[in-house]
Amino acid sequence: MQQASTPPAKDFIFGIRAIIEAIKAGKEIDKLLIQQDVGKSALMSELLGLAKAHHIVVQRVPIFKLNKITSKNHQGAIAFLAQITYAKFEDVLQHTFEKAQTPLFLLLDGITDVRNLGAIARSAEVLGVHCLIVPEKNSAQINSDAIKTSAGALHHIPVARVKSLLQAVRYLQQAGLQVIACTEKATENIFQMDFHLPTALVLGAEDTGISNEILKQCDKFAKIPMAGRIDSLNVAVSAGIVLYEVFRQRIS
Repeated sequence: MQQASTPPAKDFIFGIRAIIEAIKAGKEIDKLLIQQDVGKSALMSELLGLAKAHHIVVQRVPIFKLNKITSKNHQGAIAFLAQITYAKFEDVLQHTFEKAQTPLFLLLDGITDVRNLGAIARSAEVLGVHCLIVPEKNSAQINSDAIKTSAGALHHIPVARVKSLLQAVRYLQQAGLQVIACTEKATENIFQMDFHLPTALVLGAEDTGISNEILKQCDKFAKIPMAGRIDSLNVAVSAGIVLYEVFRQRIS
């Protein structure tokens, strides 16, 4: 298992007042870590109020996790700065239709490894995905490592963060997209799918797969046919294979 490395200093800021001023200055915050047992104060209340008003993800964590990120006086608060500007997938979808393009959206359910996220984004940008959709929670942070692994693709492909992937799936279905879950549990394979249609693909984590509530909502299920004894692939490799099949169909 890969051990998490300390993020570069440019990826985060610490201290209650410093974070408050960053939010007021318009800095986009990826997520906010707050010490679980930190005492209440007027400044902390102000920070949490700003976080709520700006829809910033707040996670309560033990102090040792904060100390692992920085040994300096963090005052029980560390904010990770967003390395990209997040998009609204609804706007991206509208623009895609306005340009008379066939939408291709990719939803990532529970992908928490930054390098997998970066590699997926790299394939997605190259192979014509219009937007990546990730959940606010239980998703890899888009940090310097993710951007490096993506070879800069995360600066070029729109990425949307949503509170509920399930709601995003329903919205896309109502807009006319077929939502296909990429899962080894499927009976049909990716070569039997018609990707000429407006499509949203769902990929899940390697260990847990796609959540049951999202699986139940999907329109179709497709797997990658395999010949070897190992019956699974790295999720980033799987994404590349599936997306290339979409690309192949659409250019033929």
